[in-house]
Formats: sequence, C-alpha cells, structure tokens
Amino acid sequence: MNQTIKIKNEVDTTIIDIEGTIGVPESWQCDNPETRVTTYERFKESVSRIADISNSTIRVNIRSTGGDVNDALLIYEALKATGAKITTCCYGYTASAATIVAQAASEGCRLIAPTTLYLIHNSLCSVEGNADELQAEVDMLRQTDNRIAEVYASRSGRSTEEFLTLMSENGGRGRWLSPAETIAEGLVDAVESDETTTEQPNLAERAKMGVMALLRAVGIDTDVEHPDVGEDVNVRALQTAINATDTSMVAFEEAQRAVAPTQLKPKEDPSPLAHNCEPRQQAYENDVRSIKRLFN
Repeated sequence: MNQTIKIKNEVDTTIIDIEGTIGVPESWQCDNPETRVTTYERFKESVSRIADISNSTIRVNIRSTGGDVNDALLIYEALKATGAKITTCCYGYTASAATIVAQAASEGCRLIAPTTLYLIHNSLCSVEGNADELQAEVDMLRQTDNRIAEVYASRSGRSTEEFLTLMSENGGRGRWLSPAETIAEGLVDAVESDETTTEQPNLAERAKMGVMALLRAVGIDTDVEHPDVGEDVNVRALQTAINATDTSMVAFEEAQRAVAPTQLKPKEDPSPLAHNCEPRQQAYENDVRSIKRLFN
C-alpha cells in the first residue's frame, strides 16, 4: 500500500503531502502499528511539530482515493485544531475519505486541480455475523453517512439531505465529479491557478519572504512600517541597515568626544642627552648643540 504523509517547512508555509490510502484495515492496526503512516497516531506527531513552528499557513496537497473514515475524520480535526490558515488542493483521483480531509481548509481555500476527478459516496464495510449484528453495522453506516454529509454541508451552505442524495447515487457508489461539478456542488471553492494559489508564491514573492526571514534571523523587526519606501522589502532592509549604522556612528562620535587627549608631563619627555651614550655618540650630540646655538 502506498501511504505517506510528508511535511516540508518552507519560509512562511508548511507543505503537507497526503498520498495513497488513508489508514489501514482495522485488522492490521494492532499487528503492525508502524504501517499506520497516514493514520491519526502518526499524523498527530507531525501536527505537533507544526504547533512548534512560527508558520501561520499550511498547504495540504491531497492525491488519495480514500481509506478509513475514522482516520480521515481525525486528520480533519487535527488540521482544524492547528489554528493556521489552511489551503487544501486535490490532485488526480481524490475520493471517499480523502474528500473529508479536503474540507479542513480555511474559508475559500479548498482548491482542485483542473484535471482532478472527485468522488463522494456512502460509507461501506466488510462484516459477518447474525441478523442483529448485521443490523448494528447498518445503523453505524447510516450514522457515518450522516456525519460525512454534515461535514460537506457545513462548508457548502447546502443541506445534509442534498449530500446524502448525491452520495447515494449509483447504488451508494456515488458519482465521479469534474472540477466544475465539484465547485457547483459546494465541495471545493475554486480550480487551482496562478490567481488562486496564494500559498504557492511566485519567485519574486518567495525572494521577498526569504529576505524577511533573514531580517528576523538577525533580530531586525520586519513589522516596523516604512511609509517612505512602500512595499519594496529590499529598500526597507537597506533603510533599516542605514538607520542602524547611523545610530552606531552617533554613539561612536559621542564616545570620541568623551575621551580627553593624552597629557604628558615635562619629566615624562626625556632629553636626548639624559641617557648615557658611547663617546662617539656623546661627541655627536655636543656638535649638534653647538650648531644650534650658532643659528639661535
């Protein structure tokens, strides 16, 4: 089974990639816990790392045909609990439980790629037992369908009953929707494009975020307004550096003024003849003194 969650921290955005099957069958979960890559227990560890970073935006890329509804609901809640601005974008075949995770996005931030097919359907399970046991499973499936439809309805402004009807098409197998149909049903907000993908900045914006991160790293407050230079982060950075340099020069000049010049007492300035010299040097010094007296 291809099931992975990858988390990558960029300058101001955390990227989460969800691929493959969400969760594993219940019968496998106790036998090999390490295989629960996309399930809540492993995902919670990743979400706890998100809580420790300063990024306020999260982008979740989803390419999954679904999986365990329980795990999908828990991932949905874990994402919502981060308090960050979340953008979800669906690629390829996005179906079943994966569509629940996609609803964790912030308002207006549920995106879908132009070539994606999107599927919602009734929940299903494998079961055996007597009539009472089978009826209990039917009741659980009905409740699960209602819960999923409520999640869809809470984000679309449409009724739970409308989504239950859509999920029940084709004998409960639902219907694959195009991006336009998915938008029309209120399951996503927009088709991903250069205009809608605000969490994937262009080169200029990424450069700007890099400079801002560098300024923060060296202790410069990037939240200070510079009305004279507008939004050009490079000019703002230069102006900040100049201001810091000006402050340093003022302090240097004040320190200079506070220091008095060195004063030497006469006795601390020894005469050239105040020390013992060899005879030749002594004769030379006497000649110099004699010549000076002639010209004075």
